[in-house]
Amino acid sequence: MQIDLKGRTALVTGSTQGIGAAIAAGLARAGARVAVNGRSKERVRDGAAALEREVPGAEVVPVAADVTTEEGARRVVEALPQVDVLVNNLGVFGAADPLEISDDEWRRYFEVNVLAAVRLIRLFLPGMTERGWGRVQNIASDSAIVTPAEMIHYGMSKTALLAVSRGFAKQAAGTGVTVNSVIAGPTHTGGVEDFVYELVDRDLPWEEAQRAFMRRHRPQSLLQRLIEPEEIANMVVYLASEQASATTGGALRVDGGYVDSILP
Repeated sequence: MQIDLKGRTALVTGSTQGIGAAIAAGLARAGARVAVNGRSKERVRDGAAALEREVPGAEVVPVAADVTTEEGARRVVEALPQVDVLVNNLGVFGAADPLEISDDEWRRYFEVNVLAAVRLIRLFLPGMTERGWGRVQNIASDSAIVTPAEMIHYGMSKTALLAVSRGFAKQAAGTGVTVNSVIAGPTHTGGVEDFVYELVDRDLPWEEAQRAFMRRHRPQSLLQRLIEPEEIANMVVYLASEQASATTGGALRVDGGYVDSILP
């Protein structure tokens, strides 16, 4: 399958590292002009430079803005008046005792993981529908379906994101714009390494710690290993393509078979 995104502009939020950086690289390899986003100017600059090294010749736009705020979202629109592919990847996660999570923390998870995506969709979807082409993708998680006891607030936010995706897909019905969720399973990133070590013995070497984590906390995984960020990116690049024109309103799983269900 030859995916060609030349002439398309893509925005990937939270793309200075991890899954977001892998998605940005995948879209750039397919020919898209890619905006790298994060809150810190330094990290965005470094992330953009890393992408240019990884994908020689890529057209990269650094956009430093906190998209969890209205002001930051407006700054993104000023830098990128037109976006053809919007990937809402930004998110926060962490383990916590459910009975100890404060109201402010519940709000923070909703505002970062859900409202930031909603805000950007509101800003960019009208232009997409007017032009008759666009791709919106919200990066969700297996926790949207299998709520982990140690991350109820995170699971809640990702479940909400599935509803957001389905609802906006209906709003875009018949316009040539597709809206989907990508359900990422347990993925190997620096942040996840820290999370794994919160739940297993910190003295274990990484390979042993990873296996222990999957065995104890994610035994449903059919892959029986953490997913690599590039594997998530592959799905995102496909959904951004012309070939995915009939896929909308969906929640597509890249979860290593973690969710024990035929459908989400």
